[in-house]
Amino acid sequence: MPAATTEKLHDKAPGLDMQPMEEVAALLAAGQIDAAGVVPAAAEALAAGARAMAEALQNGGRLWYAGAGSSGLMAAADALELGGTFGIAPERVRILMAGGLPASATMPGATEDDTQGLDEALAELTAADTVIAVAASGTTPYTLAVADRARARGATVVALANNPGAPLFDLADIAVLLATPPEVISGSTRLGAGTAQKIALNTMSTLMGVALGHIYDGMMVAVVADNAKLRARAAGIVGRITGADAAATQTALAAADGNVKAATLIAAGAGSPDAARALLDTARGHLRQALETLRNPTRS
Repeated sequence: MPAATTEKLHDKAPGLDMQPMEEVAALLAAGQIDAAGVVPAAAEALAAGARAMAEALQNGGRLWYAGAGSSGLMAAADALELGGTFGIAPERVRILMAGGLPASATMPGATEDDTQGLDEALAELTAADTVIAVAASGTTPYTLAVADRARARGATVVALANNPGAPLFDLADIAVLLATPPEVISGSTRLGAGTAQKIALNTMSTLMGVALGHIYDGMMVAVVADNAKLRARAAGIVGRITGADAAATQTALAAADGNVKAATLIAAGAGSPDAARALLDTARGHLRQALETLRNPTRS
């Protein structure tokens, strides 16, 4: 494996600690912008990863996010947002972070070398599942162990790492290389590498949402509207798609128990929640297809 890019010294690092704070701030920001710029090159792999994630959920499987340290936090952040954004049931998503999710401001580094207890943690992992394994270096023992066990179980492994030739890629079905440049602070992968990981994970899970039919014209039609802001967003989505007025939109949402897709179909003329659900079932959850069937039943 070539020398790890994540451990190299940035060409503007010499004398960094003697520069004015404002100049260092600009340099740190620029470093993360440069890191973000590598993500589009991974578009093909991210799309493949998203398809694997969608297929797992469509076929009764689960998504397992795994990582340690900053990479583990990026993975966990993406996993935790799938429910509210796309209505993914929490039991369909698992988070494995070395040492467990932090409950305080302490995140010990030694845990990334600790693989004890993984067999128990992965007891329910099956071949129907997809594992998203994230490690900036691509050499983290904990993440490698998760990927190795997942591969042995027949699960699909999607690996994200920031170093070319990372050992983690050898265990992956889908390798997502985020070839970020050296960190402004050498080895501090919570900076550029973490920024690229966050963008890549957000991109991949959002593509998964598209594949599952949870996005319509850039709107999250599977949003779980459990606060005032999201209830207003849900009403806006139904009104924007159907042209229904505020009163009709609220009536449809109430009839559909807040389900945006069903409410949209009701507001578009489906007539009842049962009819809306039947249209969605036939369309495998894709609102656009369900609306097309509703509007042009002879074409279905």
